[in-house]
Amino acid sequence: MTDELTGATAGNQTNSARADNTNTEWERNLISRLAMASLTEQRSARRWSIFFRSLLALYLLVLLLLYLPGSTWEATSMSAKGHTALVDVNGVISADSSASADNVVTALRRAFKDKNTRGVVIRINSPGGSPVQAGYIHDEILRLREKHPELPLYAVITDTCASGGYYIAAAADQIYANRASVVGSIGVIYAGFGFVDALDKLGVERRLLTAGENKGLMDPFSPLQQDDVEHLQSLLKDIHGQFIDIVKDGRGDRLVDSDDLFTGLVWTGEQSLELGLVDALGSASYVAREIIGIEEIVDYTVRENYLDRFARSLGSAMANTLNKALELR
Repeated sequence: MTDELTGATAGNQTNSARADNTNTEWERNLISRLAMASLTEQRSARRWSIFFRSLLALYLLVLLLLYLPGSTWEATSMSAKGHTALVDVNGVISADSSASADNVVTALRRAFKDKNTRGVVIRINSPGGSPVQAGYIHDEILRLREKHPELPLYAVITDTCASGGYYIAAAADQIYANRASVVGSIGVIYAGFGFVDALDKLGVERRLLTAGENKGLMDPFSPLQQDDVEHLQSLLKDIHGQFIDIVKDGRGDRLVDSDDLFTGLVWTGEQSLELGLVDALGSASYVAREIIGIEEIVDYTVRENYLDRFARSLGSAMANTLNKALELR
């Protein structure tokens, strides 16, 4: 009886050992399969990550080529017979705008420097702006024309070419416009406000301290002084005289003798043609095709690229977030 019990016990222990081995092997297999599956998933995720990063890099590279002014991409598209170079002056002419002297002068230099350029069109749509910035552009046009006498430069007016815009156009060989373009405004302006009576009614006292008796010139919260007005008027008259000389030098005998020409009035393109402010009616493509004789146009305008806009937008977003965070404190 004892032997039978001993044999049964031994058999049970053997079966139990076999069961334990089977369970251990199954667990190992399961862990191994899970580990392999995890490794496979990680490799797959890594491959997709590399793929999407490469795709993003390619996308950014294409954008850079498309938006970068004067890029190699653009230069390789030239035909053997050459091209007409285009430079836009769009918007208010100021140091911090797209129509700044730095941007326009840079574009003009690239256009004249390119050996494939057969003529330059400066297309203007501007209400004017800084006489200094316009003067820089005007002087550079004259310098480039003298340096490259074989390359003609034509100004083409689209919607508006007023004040500083016309200051630039006057440096061109010829000026073209649309019949409905607004042209002229050959004058200089200073504008401001006076709040003296408003301060009195509100019971607000103005406290202005200066070192130099004229340092508070044309202060909007102080009474208007006749000496200040006369001084500013002399400045405006001087700048206006410079403007008139520029226009007369550029247009010469083409200008009609008219008392209204330099009073700040504006005219349509058709009226400007009669006054000698423009030479003919036509668009940029018309000038390229019919006047320069090269229909292909290559744009040399310095434009803000996608990355610059993105960086500025990102900076604005971060600044707004920071401001909101500070407001919550």
